[in-house]
Amino acid sequence: MSMANETYLLIKDIRAGLKNLNVIFIVLEIGRVTKTKDGHEVRSCKVADKSGSILISVWDELGSLIQPGDIIRLTKGYASLWKGCLTLYTGRGGELQKIGEFCMVYSEVPNFSEPSSDHPGQPSKVAQVEQSNNSLPSTNLSSCTFGPTGNGLPAGPELSGISSAYNHVSSSSSSSYAAL
Repeated sequence: MSMANETYLLIKDIRAGLKNLNVIFIVLEIGRVTKTKDGHEVRSCKVADKSGSILISVWDELGSLIQPGDIIRLTKGYASLWKGCLTLYTGRGGELQKIGEFCMVYSEVPNFSEPSSDHPGQPSKVAQVEQSNNSLPSTNLSSCTFGPTGNGLPAGPELSGISSAYNHVSSSSSSSYAAL
């Protein structure tokens, strides 16, 4: 696969319904594992690049390989709304490839997976705030929440948003998580 022919999208430019997405991001948080009715394991991971953050849904063994601080190249991914939250997925024939660790400029805000009026059928945040002021407190206004993340151990100072450089690792030393 030649990187010269691939166009990489920033997270801020991702919209629901886009396909064949190529994105480079750093993994910030790993959500808890949930099991589907047919026995698959699914993890929602918060990832970011310099333009913002988004959730990516990772299935089965692939999800157990990803760690906070990994810099990953997604090829042939797609974006969709899940429970009103913009979410990335690995598409058919797509791949997640680890290309580095820790050193990448990123921003957690804006979080493009938070519900917003940009997504059809979603109430605006203003409407949610007004609703919460006029009723009993809600325990969770947003469905885009994380449970306990990772193993509870800090993954390094770079994950605090202070990292300053992208560290490219040659393909000979990169790890590939192929979606099989």
